[in-house]
Amino acid sequence: MAEPGERILVVGPSWVGDMVMAQSLFKTLKGQDPAARIGVVAPAWSRPILERMAEVDEVAALAVGHGEFGWSGRRRLAAGLRGRFDRAIVLPRSWKSALVPFLARIPRRTGFLGEQRYGLLNDRRELDKTVLDQTVKRFVALGLPADEAARGDFAVPRPVLRRDDANLAALQAEHGLGTRPAIAMMPGAEYGPAKQWPLAYFRELAEALVAEGHEVRVLGGPKEAEAGDAIATGLAHVHNLCGKTRLADAVDLLADCRQAVTNDSGLMHVAAAAGTRIQALYGSSSPAYTPPLTEDAVIHYLALDCSPCFQRTCPLGHTNCLNLLTPSRVLRALLST
Repeated sequence: MAEPGERILVVGPSWVGDMVMAQSLFKTLKGQDPAARIGVVAPAWSRPILERMAEVDEVAALAVGHGEFGWSGRRRLAAGLRGRFDRAIVLPRSWKSALVPFLARIPRRTGFLGEQRYGLLNDRRELDKTVLDQTVKRFVALGLPADEAARGDFAVPRPVLRRDDANLAALQAEHGLGTRPAIAMMPGAEYGPAKQWPLAYFRELAEALVAEGHEVRVLGGPKEAEAGDAIATGLAHVHNLCGKTRLADAVDLLADCRQAVTNDSGLMHVAAAAGTRIQALYGSSSPAYTPPLTEDAVIHYLALDCSPCFQRTCPLGHTNCLNLLTPSRVLRALLST
């Protein structure tokens, strides 16, 4: 259990959705000790998300690209953190992720066993995947005493990202957004096509929603710009915002939407934490493992015999887990609330 005013450094994950789920750990730590000070080692892109979390006191940006070792960058960051924290919690299970707390000489360093990290961690935990069967549970468990974590019956606080109304107003003016009730669409999924609902289905759904009096906002990064065009081109009241907004902007735009239709992606977790009703589309992944952390969600999952396969592309070549998930089904769910 945290000592009053304890200084805790958390080495955060490298994916948008995982970083949102990490807030459940931050909330747990603050619940144990409201005076605790939480710093997060994280990629620079995640700063806008972390700055929307009331529990985070400091962000230590790690200038290392995804998948890079970055020895010199980790060493420089560790030097700047030395003597400033009482313990560290390492969320990723890689060897390199445990380096910064070790090099910073933080006295207590907690994490799951993995990649021969025996020398880097001195509070090593066994990961029982049957008990800690969700990513978010694994994150929260590392902030609890080992015996309590091992039982797996602890509370998991839901992420909540702050909304910036002034920024939202500026975005509405900049992108010519209207006054119709807005529905968000997130067609991307970084992991691969086996998690991506067909673009033709998104477009068919967008056409139906416009006919029902809605505005549609397609959100994503620059990589999804072409997908956004496929959905929005030629359709009134459908805005392709992919690559035109920052990650922090997505929080505000989603908070302003009535609902969000989304693949199992990082933006799905952002939408849930922004308070938006979720229509979650699952194909190769499992809603049991990475569900949206909200009670206001509808899960669309066919649970075929071949699902979940957790593959980037369908090993059977048909992707029926998504192709058989029709736009009419999702439209009915959207209009039923």
